[in-house]
Amino acid sequence: MTSKAMECMNLSEEQIKVLEDSFKKVTRYPEGMTLMLIAAESGLSEEEILKWFELRNGLWRQAEGLPAELGSVLD
Repeated sequence: MTSKAMECMNLSEEQIKVLEDSFKKVTRYPEGMTLMLIAAESGLSEEEILKWFELRNGLWRQAEGLPAELGSVLD
């Protein structure tokens, strides 16, 4: 799983592991306390985490054959 935008974030292997584990085991849309816990564990800002999850969700959607961005059911 990679994208040019994600590569530009210059994340360590440990940060990527924390983010991927959270994505796969906890939620694809972190908020509130979950977002704060991921930030504390990864050492990243909440904004950086939200950007990573936005990019990661786009890659997941493409892998599932869905549009990269959210849209209506009729899209």
